[in-house]
Amino acid sequence: MPTILGQNQYGKAENRVVKITRDGDTHHIKDLNVSVALSGDLDDVHYNGSNANCLPTDTTKNTCFAFAKEYGIESAEQYGIHLARHFVDSQPSIHRARIRIEEYSWERIGGSDSNAKFIGADEVKHSFVRKGQETRLAQITYSAEGEGGAKFEVLSGLKDLTVMNSTNSEFWGYIKDKYTTLQEDYDRILATSLSTWWRHNWTSDEQRMPSWERSYEQAKKHILHAFVETYSLSLQQTLYQMGSRVINNRSEIDEIRFSAPNKHHFRQDLSPFGLDNEAKDGAVYYAADRPYGLIEATILRDGVEPKIPVDMTNL
Repeated sequence: MPTILGQNQYGKAENRVVKITRDGDTHHIKDLNVSVALSGDLDDVHYNGSNANCLPTDTTKNTCFAFAKEYGIESAEQYGIHLARHFVDSQPSIHRARIRIEEYSWERIGGSDSNAKFIGADEVKHSFVRKGQETRLAQITYSAEGEGGAKFEVLSGLKDLTVMNSTNSEFWGYIKDKYTTLQEDYDRILATSLSTWWRHNWTSDEQRMPSWERSYEQAKKHILHAFVETYSLSLQQTLYQMGSRVINNRSEIDEIRFSAPNKHHFRQDLSPFGLDNEAKDGAVYYAADRPYGLIEATILRDGVEPKIPVDMTNL
């Protein structure tokens, strides 16, 4: 039976690009994990092994490092836009480029209280410790195909942002059948490790480009503020409030998708030891790592069609 070629792409995955910028004695770090995926007029390389239209993956790797040096890394999004545009516009056979980036954050280590410093140094400004809060994400897709000419799609996001409310959360009134053992809880811990992507409505150079660094910082701020300020009756309710806060406060963002594994904390039964263990008295909990509830949702600006693939966040 004859076969035909379906969707295909290729590139160099997980290029670990670290750029140090020196501003006098003060250093700045951009630490990225960059994956390149290219697609286009590539039938011949699959059907008969002709590499005439194939840009080597090693070249894509070299380009990632060269662009970091030549143009710097203002933000993960800006760097990805620059790369994606280059691969499509410089190679007639490449019609679409997707750049996916993880960014690892560092914070500066200050000097000790004793003010001990290296000999000859006025102040230490080049020492860092890896931040442990979350990993920043970006995905930039640039396509020369379609109506209206070349278009960008810029997704930003984060993963592994673990948050907890030790009260102001309840869970009750749910369906109960013969298999239900979960007890209703009117004062529970709500904890989750958030993974989320949000889509910007900037698609071309004809529009005003957002400030990518500020946009990320503000989106994260609104997510956290909504988590803090929502009296939660379900994790679904909290996700909707977080997404709505972002959409309503950031005009450059049209869509946001969350994946939120519930980090369950169950009050330990201490009655065999004659001990009460009520939340109002300051309880002791068992932190269960699995299985866990996995709550996912997309929140959209009214009138906007969803474009973030559901499998970018789900298990």
